Amino acid sequence: MKKKLLLLGGSAQQVTAIETAIRLGYETILCDYLEDNPGQYAADRFYRVSTTDREAVLNVARQEQADGVLAYASDPAAPAAAYVAERLGLSGNPYTSVEILCNKDKYRAFLKEHGFCTPEAEGYSEAGKALEDIRKGRFRFPFLIKPVDSSGSKGVSRIDVGGDVAGGIAYALSFSRAGRFIVEEYVEKYGYQIAGDGFSVDGELVFRCFANDHFDPGCINPFVPVAATFPCEMPDWVQARVHDEIQRLLTLLGMGTSAYNFDIRVDHDYNVYLMEVAPRSGGNYIPQIIRYATGTDLVECAVKAAMGVRIPRKSLDGTRQGYWAYYAVHSPGDGVLERIEISEAVRKRHLVEDHIVKKRGDFVRAFSGANTALGVLLMKFDSMGQMLDMVEKPEQWIRVILEEGK
Repeated sequence: MKKKLLLLGGSAQQVTAIETAIRLGYETILCDYLEDNPGQYAADRFYRVSTTDREAVLNVARQEQADGVLAYASDPAAPAAAYVAERLGLSGNPYTSVEILCNKDKYRAFLKEHGFCTPEAEGYSEAGKALEDIRKGRFRFPFLIKPVDSSGSKGVSRIDVGGDVAGGIAYALSFSRAGRFIVEEYVEKYGYQIAGDGFSVDGELVFRCFANDHFDPGCINPFVPVAATFPCEMPDWVQARVHDEIQRLLTLLGMGTSAYNFDIRVDHDYNVYLMEVAPRSGGNYIPQIIRYATGTDLVECAVKAAMGVRIPRKSLDGTRQGYWAYYAVHSPGDGVLERIEISEAVRKRHLVEDHIVKKRGDFVRAFSGANTALGVLLMKFDSMGQMLDMVEKPEQWIRVILEEGK
């Protein structure tokens, strides 16, 4: 009899986890609240259940007698997966630790309590208290206002002197399920922000593959990464320092065998700021790019870990090779998509996988969060210089064209 894996989330990017579980011989049960999610057509069974409703997901797990639960590439679903795993004695991370990592105010407070470099920050449920603290000068400009529990950089605003604080708060709250937001001082970075994924075995960070995060200042939300390029440009000794800080965090939280997605900043004094250490695989097909770059299959590792399978460390000893990137295709504004033009030379020489999901005639929105991307391209390059130049100047090889007047 096949063992059963309960997966939380059936978006196009999450289908890969379902397919991997099937390839490994598991029966797959999917929860997702969207009627039109593509994952339901890949999984063995589908329940239209919100992945953030812990009790509803627990009921499905009990009904199906699931042997494992996985929130692949999903911050909102990660606490529910940890809750179900803990209640049923399945493989997973401590629920309280996952709650800390997935709630920005709890996470910042934890970092501060344990002596990590972290920006001055505070979580709020009411705008009035935040406005009072800002008026009294608690936070230095510029600062950010974020929902405490959103993902994909949705609902984030940077506030400079004279900026619209009330508008930023309202915008953040519109994306928060918990009705809470955080105000945190902006961390100036040295070089690129560090992105990438990692994997721990019994709490030890045995694999990490760091990347350079890229942003488009012309986007309506300039805090959403539009690309990540591998390998990371930071010197090895800086990457080792980052590794040590991540390990210290995982040890304090009592994490187990798990995948992680990183957003990390290093300042001009080489202080390490663990902006986000999410207890799940990265979105935007980051695990697939890492497989190209290192030979390590983090999707398979995540599925096996959820099922309680021991992960041999030798399977995480990937050797870095070549230059790789994901690029999130995005629209400059709202409108009806006419076409996406990609240079034929780029298609032939650099395009490895095309995951564009929007087609001609679809209504598309300006790039305000990862959920508004038109799709993702996985790419390879001949050198670091070529890769960085092309990713930083996408107008040279790709155009998103909207229908006029629509």
